[in-house]
Amino acid sequence: VQLQASGGGLVQPGGSLRLSCAAPGTASRVTVMGWYRQAPGKQRDLISTMTPTGITRYSQLVMDRFTISRDNTNNTVYLQMNDLKPEDTAVYYCYLAYLTGGPGYWGQGTQVTVSS
Repeated sequence: VQLQASGGGLVQPGGSLRLSCAAPGTASRVTVMGWYRQAPGKQRDLISTMTPTGITRYSQLVMDRFTISRDNTNNTVYLQMNDLKPEDTAVYYCYLAYLTGGPGYWGQGTQVTVSS
């Protein structure tokens, strides 16, 4: 499984970014997809996930600012990030796991920097 993430960049506080992650060759109906992030010197933390049926999960740190969505026709997951704060600065990783179990898969990471 190869996850293709994109959309990171530099944005000022209060700005917005949209991340996307495609999982070609995988079936959306059997996969959970989502996003984690890792700031320098910190552990990788869950940001948001979404099941094939649309059940979502969010970190309290981003709830009400970030929105996850998914295109099941091509198994692509998006993360709309609004009202970005400097503490959102991190490498954001796309994640995919099969509902049947087994190891998860990670994308290559995309840098998000929030700075004035």
